[in-house]
This record gives sequence, structure tokens and C-alpha cells, in this order.
Amino acid sequence: MKEIKSKIYYVGVNDRVKSLFEGLWPLPEGVSYNSYLIDDDKVCLIDSVEVDFFTQFIENIREVLGDRKIDYLVINHMEPDHSGSIALIKKYYPDVKVIGNKKTFGMLSGFYGLQDDNDIEVNNGDTIDLDTYQLKFVFTPMVHWPETMVTLCTPQSSTPSPQPSTLFSGDAFGCFGALNGGIIDSEINCDTCWLEMVRYYSNIVGKYGVPVQGALKKLAGIDIDYICSTHGPVWHEHIDRVVAEYDRMSRYETQEGIVICYGTMYGNTERMAEHIAAAASKTGIKNIVMYNVSKTHHSYIIRDVFRYKGLIVGAPTYNTALYHEMEVLLSELAGKDIKNHYLGWFGSHGWASKAVGKIQEWNDNALKFEPVGTPVDMKQAMTPEVKANCEALGKAMAERLIADR
Repeated sequence: MKEIKSKIYYVGVNDRVKSLFEGLWPLPEGVSYNSYLIDDDKVCLIDSVEVDFFTQFIENIREVLGDRKIDYLVINHMEPDHSGSIALIKKYYPDVKVIGNKKTFGMLSGFYGLQDDNDIEVNNGDTIDLDTYQLKFVFTPMVHWPETMVTLCTPQSSTPSPQPSTLFSGDAFGCFGALNGGIIDSEINCDTCWLEMVRYYSNIVGKYGVPVQGALKKLAGIDIDYICSTHGPVWHEHIDRVVAEYDRMSRYETQEGIVICYGTMYGNTERMAEHIAAAASKTGIKNIVMYNVSKTHHSYIIRDVFRYKGLIVGAPTYNTALYHEMEVLLSELAGKDIKNHYLGWFGSHGWASKAVGKIQEWNDNALKFEPVGTPVDMKQAMTPEVKANCEALGKAMAERLIADR
């Protein structure tokens, strides 16, 4: 097992089998479930893993400990991909004391029926000494569950100068993707991590920007040399970038660019999208991404909505309502509580115009993005007038973005 720093080990596992995280989000490169072991005078396990991987998990632990016992198990987050092995851990280590907060233990009982008078309930700011290290618990509710907390592990030293801390951050600062040999960012090529971090954040945590900002403020000013998340690499060399990314995303700060996503049955609505994109490009916008909502998983569309400030959506009328996949996407975006975006929209119909009005209803009632340009409604097929209106919509969005430069 990998020793991250003195007496702190990685004992997590990789999942290269699951195709959808939470049954929703694609995992083309798998995902890791990270757990950590502090082999101090008092031995402490930080979080566990999904129960299907317990056999590998216990082997990893025993590779470090042999037959020695675990004194403490810290639960930073109760989601089952991190808490699923707790009942089995308690069978293998019956004397282990679980450390969590009041909400943790409510969930521990609810999910697994586990209650033990020897467990330790902590409050925000409480500490526990292991010997070489001291643990400090910082509550970070709604990042992204109500019980979430993080654990700071700081060397105890007789010297007056403060020592950097290791941050066990739960799901915060995580990303999709299994770990392919290396564990710490300095050991691996992180090029693929950055977009997967944005996709992870936008898909899983994205609704909770305000709590994330609160958590970042609690951690500000602390000297951290390793961030040990429950998914993805251990961050060391790239800590500043990782924290900056979370700060940016949780403030809904975006780059200049446009996401154009559309539904289409026979290609007519897609032609509208092409004209819109061409006009935006001609006006001076370089970052333009286009998605067919029936072909591209919405996970990637949501990711790019978090990246780019401009959004243009369009779809046909279907069964006198909005095309189903566009309805689903707008519902997903509304559920993320995204802010600070511009929205343009368009639609098409054969005999009853409903799509354009339905998209406007979504914006008026849920999204509340700044409307840009004049919505375009096409009846049946492309005409010179519709083409000109599409170009005007693309140009209007480009000019609105350029005005922010």
C-alpha cells in the first residue's frame, strides 16, 4: 500500500465495473473509493469503501497493519459508497470506535442498524490525539450531505513552528476516474483529471455552491500539504489549482463560451443550431460546444454549462409539449441551482407551437438566467427568414458575452 507521508497510508480500491455513478453519471474510466489509514500509536481508519470491494479493502488494511487492531474509524461522509463497509469493519475489528457527528450516527443507525455506546460523537472543532498526529474535525454540512465533515491531521511537534496538515476531505475535491497505478498527483499525468473534476463537481456537488464557499472559508489560511479526497488522486503538487477550481465553480464563475444543445427528430432543429453556432463564431466566440441531447449523456452537458456562461437550447414540439430529452435536461439544470448565465432559445413545430413557450416557462419559473436575443420558432422547415433569425440569435449571444470582456 502507498505511504502518502509518514504513517499515513492509502488503502482504497478501484471500481472498473460500475457504468453509472449513483445510477446516473457515466464512468467511462471507472472511479476510485479512497480510504486512508493512520498507523500511529492509536490506529485510525479514515472512511471506508463500497461494500462490494470489501475483500480487497481488508487485504489493503492488513498489508499495513498485519494482525494489529484499529482503534478508530472516522466517518467524514455517510454516502454508501464510503460507508458501505462499516458493518463488516466492525465485525473484523469489534473494538473499533466510530467517530462522527450527531447526524452521522443517525444515518449509521438508519442505513445499517449500527449503534454502539463506545462510539465517539464529536462537535465542530473537536480534536483527538493519536500520538504523532492530532485529528481535528471541521463540519462542512451540505457538501453535499447534511452530515459531511472533514478531518485535519496535523503532526504534534515540540517546535513552535506550525506543521502542515493533511486534509481528509470526504467527497470535496474529488473527481471521476479510477487510479491507474499512481495515487498522488505528482506520480501521475493529471491532464484527464481536470475536466473529470468539473464533471464530478457539477453533477454531484453543483447545487451546493453556498455550502462549498462556507467550507472553503473554514479552511482558509490552514497550511495543507496533502488533500486526501474519497475519489480521485491525492492532491499535493496541484493543491492551489484544485482549491481554486472549487472556489470558481462554487461561485458559478465561468469562461467566455457557449453551450448549444438541441433535440431533433428529423434534422430540421439541428439545422437551426448549426446556423446559430456559425453566427456566434463569426461574431468572435471561440469556445462553442454543441450537443444533441438525445445522443450525449447529460452529464457532459451539465459539465460544460458550469464551464461556459452562454447557453442556447432548442427542441421540437412533441405531443403538444416540449421534446422529452430537453425537458429532462432543463429539469436537471434547474435542480443544480446554477447562477450567472445567459440563455437563448429556439424551437420548431409541425402544426402546434409549444416548444419555445415551454422553454421560456422553464427559464421564468426555475432557471432564471438572463434572456439574450429573440427566441426563434420554426414551422416545419428552414426558410431564409428563419435562417436570418437563427443567425441573429447566435450573434446576440456572442455580443452579450463579448460585452463582458
